[in-house]
Amino acid sequence: MELMLREFPQAPLIGVGAVIVDEGRVLLVRRGREPLKGHWSLPGGLVEVGESLQTAVIREVEEETGLLVEPVELIELLDRIHREGDRIRYHYVIADYLCSVTGGALKAASDADAVRWVERAEWNSHSALVLDPVTVRVIEAGWQRASATESKEGI
Repeated sequence: MELMLREFPQAPLIGVGAVIVDEGRVLLVRRGREPLKGHWSLPGGLVEVGESLQTAVIREVEEETGLLVEPVELIELLDRIHREGDRIRYHYVIADYLCSVTGGALKAASDADAVRWVERAEWNSHSALVLDPVTVRVIEAGWQRASATESKEGI
C-alpha cells in the first residue's frame, strides 16, 4: 500500500531532508529504493500524519543513519516532481533542514544502503558520487549556513 501511495499519487506527499554538517563535512546516504535508488542523497523521508516537520526530520535521520540530530533552521522548501510520460510518478514537497549531531552511532539502516561523510570538494565535483543537481544546491546552501553560524560563534 505504501508504494501505491508514493507512486502515481493522488496528491503531493510531504517529506523532510537533513543537511547534517559536522567538522566541515556533510552526511549523505545512498538510497536503497526508488525514487533515485542507488543515488547519494540527504537523509530524510515522509512526514507521518500528526507529526511536525522537525519531529519528522529527527525521526528519519535516526532511522536511516543511527544519529540523533537537532534541526537548526529550514534551508529550503522545494518540489520534487518525477514524470513518466504524461503521468506524475512521484511528487514530493520537501522541507530540508540544517541539522547538528547531538548523539547516536553512525550506521546505514532503514531506506539507506550506505552512509558516509563527504568533504565539500566531493559534492562540488564530478566524483564517483551520483548526486542530483538539486541535492548539491541544497547541500551547498546548508554548508554555507553552517559555516556562517560557526564563524559568528567563533568555533
